[in-house]
Amino acid sequence: MKVLGFCGYSGAGKTTLLEQLIPRLRAAGARVSVVKHAHHRFDIDQPGKDSWRHRQAGAFEVVIASDRRLAKIREYEVEAEPTVHQLIAELSACDWVLVEGFKRSALPRIEVWRASTGHPALHPEDPWVVAVATDDRAALPQPTALPVLDLNDPDAVVAHLLQNAARYEYRPPPDDAEPGRGPGPAARPPETGR
Repeated sequence: MKVLGFCGYSGAGKTTLLEQLIPRLRAAGARVSVVKHAHHRFDIDQPGKDSWRHRQAGAFEVVIASDRRLAKIREYEVEAEPTVHQLIAELSACDWVLVEGFKRSALPRIEVWRASTGHPALHPEDPWVVAVATDDRAALPQPTALPVLDLNDPDAVVAHLLQNAARYEYRPPPDDAEPGRGPGPAARPPETGR
């Protein structure tokens, strides 16, 4: 399984890029899953529905399934912030896991950067960034030796992923990793050629 994160400030186009990459990876024969970090309280259930009523009654987990899809809703008994690695472990077998958010996790990632947002680039300070996807290479705040991908050319981004697939092979953190902090000391940022 290959795992690749996508990081960048809000409004840079991370979700739009993933939305374009998923069908292209599927067309290449890959099964694709996504792990997305939510910053706010969110709910996928609807008040009044049976599953919502089960949660309100105190169920720890509710699994809803049909012949087309499955959803699992877990209520934490105390506030908890699962690590990206814990969430990846929840997934069924797949070829690619695209991770949106979790910018502090120990995973290789592509920075999505747009000059028009006015935000600084993350890659100069983040050793886990292995490439930059941007709509304006010339506007990058500083030169980089990292691959620079055209944010408006998802076919080229997928070609880059497939050509470098071995780089994104997932290695779960060791069992002694500190909970909530990602992989232990054995984890190292990927070689980027910087």
